[in-house]
Parts: sequence; structure tokens; C-alpha cells
Amino acid sequence: QVQLVESGGGVVEAGGSLTLSCVASGRTFSWSSMGWFRQVPGKAREFVSVFAWGGRIYYTDTVRGRFTISRDSAKNTMYLEMTDLKPEDTALYYCAIKITESGSYWDVGAYNYWGQGTQVTVSS
Repeated sequence: QVQLVESGGGVVEAGGSLTLSCVASGRTFSWSSMGWFRQVPGKAREFVSVFAWGGRIYYTDTVRGRFTISRDSAKNTMYLEMTDLKPEDTALYYCAIKITESGSYWDVGAYNYWGQGTQVTVSS
């Protein structure tokens, strides 16, 4: 089993910055993709950014240029640096791992393990 724990969320004014962290622990395995998703109450969980197979990085259009995904393999930790935050970035942010190549990197249903989420609130 794998455990994912997110941290770093909080309340910030529009234009501000936050950095989220996701620590992975448990059974060691080779994963296909590790990424960030977010969800607003009443809406579907959506893709934000990912380290996909082969180390490729992808971002959803609404955060490209403002968010940066990174990782420290020695610490089993993934980060999401978020700058120029907007009120529409307010959401519960989750990290997730997909352990096979089946399914698309943006597909919520393709991911096998999820953290509990960390709340990001951006005030206008």
C-alpha cells in the first residue's frame, strides 16, 4: 500500500504564492505518473499538473506559466509551486499516483492512490 500526504495549503491573497508538498511512503514501486489534481465543491476533480511516463511534465492550460511541478526523489516528495494565484485557483488540491501506463495522465479514474488533500483559498 502507498500513502500520500499533502501539505502547504492555506489562505492567500490574489497574486500571492504557495508551495504544496506531497510525501509518498509505503511500498516501493515504479509508478507511471505522479501528479496534482484539484476539486471545488460541486464540481468534478480536475487535472492540474503531472510528471508523466518518461519524466515528461504537463500542465493544464489555466495554470501553465504560473505553477511549477518538481520533485525530490531522495525525499519521496513532489512539490507544486503556485505563483500569481487567482480566486479561481481556490480548491482542495490532491496528489495522486498512477502505477501503470494504462489511461491518460489527465484522467482522474486512471490514478490508483490519492492523498487526503490540502485546501488552497485565494481571496480577491
